[in-house]
Amino acid sequence: MPFEIVRNDITKMAVDAIVNTANPRPVIGSGTDSMIHKAAGPELLTARQAIGPIHVGCAELTPAFGLQANYVIHTVGPVWNGGEHGEEALLRSCYDQALSLALAHNCQSIAFPLISTGNYGFPKDKALQIAIAAFSTFLLEQEMQIYLVVFDRTSFKLSEKLFQSVASYIDQNYVDTHQMPSFGHRRSIGSCAARRQPTEDIDYCASLEDCSETSVLRPYAPMAASKSLSLEDMLKQADAGFTETLLRMIDNTGKKDSEIYKKANISKQHFSKIRNNPNYKPTKPTAIALALALELSLEDTKDLIGRAGYALTNSSKFDLIIRYFIEQHNYNIVEINIALYEFDQALLGG
Repeated sequence: MPFEIVRNDITKMAVDAIVNTANPRPVIGSGTDSMIHKAAGPELLTARQAIGPIHVGCAELTPAFGLQANYVIHTVGPVWNGGEHGEEALLRSCYDQALSLALAHNCQSIAFPLISTGNYGFPKDKALQIAIAAFSTFLLEQEMQIYLVVFDRTSFKLSEKLFQSVASYIDQNYVDTHQMPSFGHRRSIGSCAARRQPTEDIDYCASLEDCSETSVLRPYAPMAASKSLSLEDMLKQADAGFTETLLRMIDNTGKKDSEIYKKANISKQHFSKIRNNPNYKPTKPTAIALALALELSLEDTKDLIGRAGYALTNSSKFDLIIRYFIEQHNYNIVEINIALYEFDQALLGG
C-alpha cells in the first residue's frame, strides 16, 4: 500500500527517510525535532550545523545516524499567521521538496509527521489537505511508500465540514443489523458526530469490523437454463470473474496499468499478481480501491466488487463512506483513506 497512516513514534520507523520538522537555525528545536535528535544521537546535530540555516519551505538531507532510517530530511514549516502570508504554499513546498530529495537519493520509503501543526500552530485540517494533495500528486507519477505517522487520533483532523457531511450521511443510511427486531424493521443508530472520540490504540489504522465477512455477497442467482444442464455447462455460462472484468475495464479506458494501480494505492508488485492470475481473489478494500481508481459509478462499482464476492450494504459504515465519496464523485484514495481512518475503518489499497 503506497500510502498508509501509521500510529507510531516516528523515530521508530524503519524506512529509508524520516522527515524532521526542523528549526530554521542549526539548533535542536522542540517536539518532533527534539525527539529525532535524541534518538539519532549527537552526530545528527553536527551534520545539521554543517548545513547551516534552512529557509522556510525548504528541505535538506543528512544521514540518520542512530535511527533505523538511512536519512533524515530536515524541512522548515511555516508558522501559522492567519493564512494571509503564503503559509499554505510554503507548507506544500516542504512536502514537495522532501519528496524530491527522497527520490533523488533513491529512497523507497519515507515517513512524514504532519508538518507545522505543533508549536507552529498550522490548523490541522488545512495541513492535512495540503499533505493529501502533495502525496496524491507525487504517487501518480512515482513509486514510493509514504507513511503519515501520528501519535494518536488527535494528531490530525479531517475538515469539520467533510467530517460532518460523512457523519450525517452515515446517520441517514446506517442500519444496525445486530439490533434489528426479528420482524425486520430497520433501526438507525445515533449521531456519528457525537461519537467522535478516540478509540483504543491500534498499531496500523485498519479496523475490519465493518469490512468483514458479513459484507461478503453470497447470492443465489438462478440461471435461465434447463435442469438438464451439466455442472460443466453451467460453469461455462458463468459471468466473467473479477480479474477479467477489471482488465477489460482498464483496456476500455485507454489508460496504462500504472495509472490505475497508483490511483488505487496498490503497489506495482501487487497489481502484477492480479493481472497474472485470472482467479485472483482480492480483499474487499483492494477491490473497491480499483473500482475507485477507474472512477466507476455506484452501480458499476457494485458490479465489479460483486464479481469478487462482495457487496455494499447499509449495515457497514465502511461501505457507506465509500458510497458517500462515489456519490460526491470524489475518487481521491488518499483523502478517502483519511476519512476511513477518522471513522476507524479499514484503509483502501493493497
